[in-house]
Amino acid sequence: MTHILAIDQGTTSSRAIVFGPDMTPVASAQQEFPQHFPASGWVEHDPSDLWATVQSTCKQVMETTGLGPSDIAAIGITNQRETTVIWDAETGEPLHNAIVWQDRRTAQMCETLRGQGYGDQVTAITGLLLDPYFSATKVKWILDQNAGSREKAAAGKLLFGTVDSFLIWHMTGGRAHVTDATNAARTMLYDIHKGAWSAEMCTMLDIPMQMLPEVRDCASDFGITDILGGETPIYGVAGDQQAATIGQACFEPGMLKSTYGTGCFALLNTGSAPVTSNNRLLTTVAYQLDGTPTYALEGSIFIAGAVVQWLRDGLGIIGSASETQGLAEQGRGDVTLVPAFTGLGAPYWNPDCRGAVYGLTRDTGPADMARAALESIGFQTRDLWEAMRADWPNGDAAVLRVDGGLSANNWAMQFLSDMLGAPVDRPQGLETTALGAAWLAGMRAGVYPDAAGFAATWAREARFEPALEEAEREEAYARWQRAVAATQAV
Repeated sequence: MTHILAIDQGTTSSRAIVFGPDMTPVASAQQEFPQHFPASGWVEHDPSDLWATVQSTCKQVMETTGLGPSDIAAIGITNQRETTVIWDAETGEPLHNAIVWQDRRTAQMCETLRGQGYGDQVTAITGLLLDPYFSATKVKWILDQNAGSREKAAAGKLLFGTVDSFLIWHMTGGRAHVTDATNAARTMLYDIHKGAWSAEMCTMLDIPMQMLPEVRDCASDFGITDILGGETPIYGVAGDQQAATIGQACFEPGMLKSTYGTGCFALLNTGSAPVTSNNRLLTTVAYQLDGTPTYALEGSIFIAGAVVQWLRDGLGIIGSASETQGLAEQGRGDVTLVPAFTGLGAPYWNPDCRGAVYGLTRDTGPADMARAALESIGFQTRDLWEAMRADWPNGDAAVLRVDGGLSANNWAMQFLSDMLGAPVDRPQGLETTALGAAWLAGMRAGVYPDAAGFAATWAREARFEPALEEAEREEAYARWQRAVAATQAV
């Protein structure tokens, strides 16, 4: 039993990856599922799609490898964070579609609560900002829409969880209603200082605490599942961005990683003490091992890789994401795209503004739009970089470690380095999110090394060094800042 199965349940697809004894991927399976957009700014998933694709990808990857249940020492799970599911405690049937982290339907609810003076209290308890991004107002919205649901929840007949909890409940046949500290910390219901669910937050939002899962360490016993055909322990759980932080071996204070998937999420390890941001970043749990949390500052960008999907599916100017690199090399760099398709995340936190393009002329073409799309990712990361440098009291992060699908784009990574004026390191393996979940499970199962041993295996595939002169860098960034200001003013 020397292999580990990692389940990576993401925003657009579910994946299952088998890692070998040396922590390298052996095989993987992936399956996309439908996205539902019932209204402007609303994003939903059918929870049955999440569960079905997890089951099918696990089955597929096991068939591909030829391994059996006895070959898998443990399962690790990483998941899209904040996405909210409420389900029947007896049948497992969802009360409503899952409301996805991108969803903005509770923006007015958040504004009302902010007007009532709750903003500072939310941040003080949870480390988060009062925003529709997080799970809490999504839970309240679902309960508000379903008469009698609060009474059922208070009686233990309805359960709430982020996607990890929903999957584990089904994987264990309803025997385990659990989560880990990283996912709990993203709900806006968890006191990150006490390491427990907050009665104050639940009272504020009229959410029965009986429906909340038990919170455990990232490497812990989350139950036994027969999803592989035999009894296999679930030993690791972490939200996707925290799993990527672990997979990048960012175990020391001051280490910084940024993941480029649907969105972009940068986490700066701040060690054993939570750092309160003065620049609208989030204070969150990076990971929790042996009952001890390690904290991070996080900047969340809602649209990163999704802007490339928009070029493909919305505008139809590319056939595949890989085409953007060649097009960007031909673009002039005089078009600015602000991809606020679902509002702006950190450090602006404006849920109401929408995307905009500036600098269009009659000869603007696909190459200019592709370049503007990739530049928007570098510009948004610069926003986070500046905020983190201002908040971090122990000096600047010197290097940014990157991962996620878009990090394979050399043009985008070079522009990122140019915008930051700092080196950008890409690891040899880009499956850092799944690797983080696998390491958690494998370490607890005794087949993978401890944190120090794991960190020693991290290896760089490429380093991108800044090539722009400072004047050019600042001129380009000023163009971006003007565009963001104009977008928010509309």
